[in-house]
Amino acid sequence: MPARPSAVRPTVERLSFRRAPLAAAAVWFALGIGTAHWQLSHDLFLPTVELLTALALLAILAVVALVRSPRIAWFPVAAVWMVLGIAAAEWQPSPPYPFALMAYADNLSRTARAHVVRVRVAAEAPTEEDADLIPAWESTEEAPAGAGRPLSLDLALDEIEDVTPDRSTMVPMAGGVRVSVYGAGLDLRCGDRIELPLRLKVPQRFNDPGVFQYTDLLLTQGIAAESNVQAGLVRRTGSSSATFQCRLFAAQTWASTRLQRFVDSAADRRLPPALRLNQADVAMLNAMLFGDRSGLSHSLRVGFERTGSFHLFVVSGLHIALLAAGVFWFLRRMRLPLWLATALTILTAAAYTALTGFGQPAQRALVMTAVYLLARLLSRDRDSLNALGAAVLALLLWLPSSLFDASFQMTALAIIAIGGIAVPLGKYTFLRLSAVAGDVFRLPRTQFAPGDQHRRVLLEFWGEEVAELFGVRARMLPAKLFRAMLWGFELALIATVAELVMVLPMALYFHRATVFALPANLIVIPVIGVLVPAAVATFVGSLISPWVALVPAAVTASVLHGITWAIHRMSRLAAAEVRVPGPAAWVALLALGGWLACCWAVRRGRWGALATAVALPVIAASILWPEPPITTPATLEVTAIDVGQGDSILAVNPDGRAMLIDAGGPVGRSGPAEIVAHFDVGEEVVSPYLWSRRLRRLDVVVLSHAHTDHMGGMPAILENFRPRELWVGSDPHSELYAALLAEAARLGIIVRHLHAGDRQQWGDVGVSVLAPAAGYANPNAPKNDDSLVLALVYGKASALLEGDAETPSEQAMLAAGLVHPVTLLKVAHHGSRTSTTQAFLDAAVPEDAVISVGRHNTFGHPRGEVIARLAAEHAHVFRTDEFGLTTFLLTPDGKVREVVRQTPLPAHRP
Repeated sequence: MPARPSAVRPTVERLSFRRAPLAAAAVWFALGIGTAHWQLSHDLFLPTVELLTALALLAILAVVALVRSPRIAWFPVAAVWMVLGIAAAEWQPSPPYPFALMAYADNLSRTARAHVVRVRVAAEAPTEEDADLIPAWESTEEAPAGAGRPLSLDLALDEIEDVTPDRSTMVPMAGGVRVSVYGAGLDLRCGDRIELPLRLKVPQRFNDPGVFQYTDLLLTQGIAAESNVQAGLVRRTGSSSATFQCRLFAAQTWASTRLQRFVDSAADRRLPPALRLNQADVAMLNAMLFGDRSGLSHSLRVGFERTGSFHLFVVSGLHIALLAAGVFWFLRRMRLPLWLATALTILTAAAYTALTGFGQPAQRALVMTAVYLLARLLSRDRDSLNALGAAVLALLLWLPSSLFDASFQMTALAIIAIGGIAVPLGKYTFLRLSAVAGDVFRLPRTQFAPGDQHRRVLLEFWGEEVAELFGVRARMLPAKLFRAMLWGFELALIATVAELVMVLPMALYFHRATVFALPANLIVIPVIGVLVPAAVATFVGSLISPWVALVPAAVTASVLHGITWAIHRMSRLAAAEVRVPGPAAWVALLALGGWLACCWAVRRGRWGALATAVALPVIAASILWPEPPITTPATLEVTAIDVGQGDSILAVNPDGRAMLIDAGGPVGRSGPAEIVAHFDVGEEVVSPYLWSRRLRRLDVVVLSHAHTDHMGGMPAILENFRPRELWVGSDPHSELYAALLAEAARLGIIVRHLHAGDRQQWGDVGVSVLAPAAGYANPNAPKNDDSLVLALVYGKASALLEGDAETPSEQAMLAAGLVHPVTLLKVAHHGSRTSTTQAFLDAAVPEDAVISVGRHNTFGHPRGEVIARLAAEHAHVFRTDEFGLTTFLLTPDGKVREVVRQTPLPAHRP
């Protein structure tokens, strides 16, 4: 009697230490690094002798356990890797801080001699992802009108002018400076030596929780200060041999300009518009292929950001992995030996990484790709997670601090999502059917289970039917279509699992819950597989002749235009994205533990696969589940947010409802809204702080007046937090102010115009309006005396928020008898001598006073006479430039408690 055919079982090996030791080691090593990070944050440090002793004892215990009791050997082995992680994190050297150069960042113009390290054309309006191109914040060397895109130079200083009252001399100096050069006619190359005047400035450090520190990013790139200069003041004095890093940057610039030359060629102009590459296309291709995002405008990037598909323009592991996979497949098809194919693939990936500028994300992707290929070569690919674990482990050994880098974390989570969960989940479900469609008419159907035999018969039947219509060569078409359908299901599964896992970093780092991320990436991910090879072919062809690149360029343009059209249509929908606070640390850790448990469960059988399918959306929902805002019960909280030279005040009433008064912004800028600021304080500073308090909505937003240092960040706040009401005073003539009111109307926000004498009850807090007067109007440009002045009263405690009210406004308030003793005074106009008059202080007699002011600002704020008057009133003065973000807790009995949350400045590091 013939044997009964057995069902095709999923070929998924169970996850175990024996099958994936390097994956387990990577997890334990990462836990060790995380433990060290926690210890250092609490001023705990394990001496080297203790670490080495612990390592030796644990290694001996691990060897004994492996010999005598292998079942429990994983425990001492895990401990060894954890201690190694602690040691690696503690022993990793910190980059030296350039104290000597910082002494010259005093806003004085000094002659400097330096050599060029990098030359780029900066974008007109850099944003967060282009942070390394942002010109000096609050620089006194403003760009001239119509200057266009500046030249961005990274310089390594050789000498700098040391100025004393008696003389000036050139002294040796080392350190990196990023200079934005405005004007034409400057042709510099890597290695050129130049002489130029520099007014060095350290970018603003915002002392607020949750805020990205641009200064720290610059330090990782070797840049300590910034400056702006006119091209006519730069003098070339010679040249020197370019460094290796310099040559890498030059290669990236060269690669970026080759595509630009093709767009300017007659060959490209011969194509119809739909198949023609334009300037916007080149900006996207340079970002996608070479990591040069300097040409990406806000209008180009916004749709991809809102749909969670901006990774298309980031040279990441996906791009390098696609290139490596394609090269490796081609070389193996050419029947090259495995070792030679592996070596050539790694060399090709390394050459491509060099063309991208060899940035840290690309370096990590190259290391992981190389280690993965070497692990396969050494036959350590019994479990795909093992080879991927080896890559992660190698990267953490090389640079332990990368564990806390967002791009590394997203790469590691992608490995968990795809290799650890999605692929085995597919094999337990529909992917096993791919064997049914393989080698139809060749393999005997009897080797399949009865149900699969029926499917095989159907494929053969439809193959014969198609063969009768289109010939015998077409009889494999139904089987191929069936396998293509399974491939589509696999892609959808991978994208779904990846998006469910990527909910954590998207909420944690970007504060986005992208509703259309899944459909957008179902479009983007397959398209990358076509777009990247076509774009590479266009680039290679353009090196020979524009006419050689014509066909791949047409393919590239058509695909790029199609995907851009689809993504921007999705992004225009109102529900495209929701801005959310990041989850609490314990929620993030539980989510990570849950995903690791899914990697184990999905390999235990179909019940484990079912449990994984249920757990994934539950974990994603728990990450996005709203948590109560962080507030202080039974108090009126007034927080001065550090926004540099600007104003932003958060008030939270005892009910937990939040009011934001002003949102900071740029100083002294004018013009269309899209070019007023290159750095959106509302998005980059105020919003992250509000999210760190787990706020999702604001009850009220107040605009004191329409100057950009108070209003510049307001559009982002309205968009991100959708307040119920917007309170304003007068309506000056301002395009930016009109645009803000239009944005409020679009979002359905109620706009209230308030004047002196108006009162609002905000929960248990009474709000009185002191200025502007009821009959006040300003039909001209905004001015300080437009300021909406509010008094918040909670029991016997009160806070007076002046905005930028100057002497005339203060006199009007005093004349109307509206000023009474207060607990807290927000000093007007950053402590300017035109405000906070003695008569006003005599009426207000504040117990505490807070001044919102920029560090080393060029206006001399706060003025000494204002500080003296406050001291004479015995007021406790707090300044955001010295104390950073400061919170005042007012209780109904009239008492106030101050809480300072200052983050340490780099200059204070030991």
